[in-house]
Amino acid sequence: MAARPRVVAALAAQLRDLDAAEEAFAEAAASALALAEAPRDLAAWLFVAGKRRALDTLRKARGEARKVDALAEVTDMADILTLPEPIPDERLRLLFICCHPALGAEVRAALALKVICGLPVGRIAQLFLVSEPAMLQRITRAKAKVREAGIAFELPPRRDWPERLGAVLLALELAFTAAYADAGGELSAALPEDMDADLGGEVERLALLVAELLPEEPEALGLAALVLLARSRAGARLDRAGAMVPLSQQDCAQWDYARIDRARGLMDAAVQAGQSGPYQVMAAIQLAHARRAFDRRVEWPSVLRLYDVLLALRPSPMVALSRALAVAQVEGAAEGLALIDALPAERLALARPYHVARADLLARVGRGQEAAAALDAALALDPPRAERLWLEQRRTALA
Repeated sequence: MAARPRVVAALAAQLRDLDAAEEAFAEAAASALALAEAPRDLAAWLFVAGKRRALDTLRKARGEARKVDALAEVTDMADILTLPEPIPDERLRLLFICCHPALGAEVRAALALKVICGLPVGRIAQLFLVSEPAMLQRITRAKAKVREAGIAFELPPRRDWPERLGAVLLALELAFTAAYADAGGELSAALPEDMDADLGGEVERLALLVAELLPEEPEALGLAALVLLARSRAGARLDRAGAMVPLSQQDCAQWDYARIDRARGLMDAAVQAGQSGPYQVMAAIQLAHARRAFDRRVEWPSVLRLYDVLLALRPSPMVALSRALAVAQVEGAAEGLALIDALPAERLALARPYHVARADLLARVGRGQEAAAALDAALALDPPRAERLWLEQRRTALA
């Protein structure tokens, strides 16, 4: 339902409570489905209905007369939704609001993924490599902090946007990571009915909007370029059986060259700022892969150098894992495998890419049984159908 971000943002601004806003919207949306005829202005109807339900809840559960009276003064959706906003997109507006500097960067991103993107808590937990109960606790605490600290739900002045930009970009990056890992579209199909079916397309739209609003921020341009380059390969990611096709095996003729060109333009603009950052480096890595469409090869030494820079800018086990795969391409599978085996296995146990990478390099050095066990570990982590089919194909080939 396209009205969701607008209405949730408006309700949150009134209620100062994300849980209450989401619950009020859900109840109003359920009521709307039962109507014989759709309202002329669905967003306005949902806001009024949601606000009434929230007021009823307050009257029954809290008896907070003054708060109820203050809320009751707002009777017209137009008062909320027609005010001129410096951010012309309600979902992006709510994203900036969720990324309040009083919350930790990762917590802000997790909260934004839940509230704005509608990702299931279990999927968010996978992105942060933690258990689902731990992530649910983090999100619950973040919502409680927003509520108890009285954090304002108004959009901050434009001069304060940069202090929230990092968390906004991280939320978009993680949302796109979730969408991109699901080549067959199962995740998008499983999202609530009030969310956009094409999560990857929505993240691309929001990333480009951030870049348009903040053209002086090179990292915003870098993320937009990164998303465009990844999205350019959407048409080549599945085979006829619906199995995922690895990047190295994709047919370059099926890539979207217009997206690649647009990404190169954004990267050129970012370079003009003279300030590098991790999103620009990640985009440069993706562009190196995209050049295979023109040069018929990947310049792996250059990719490895870029991963060296990225690891310095953004040290993490996942970046180190990707760098190890680049080392394997340049120096040999044994060298790459040694680097992977030196990573903290317990921290990466829930990361499918870790097991898949190990399986690939183990197979290349002739350790087939261990490679099969690594693939079994990846399959045990419940991959989406397209990835599962590809992993099963590899497992069968090893057997």
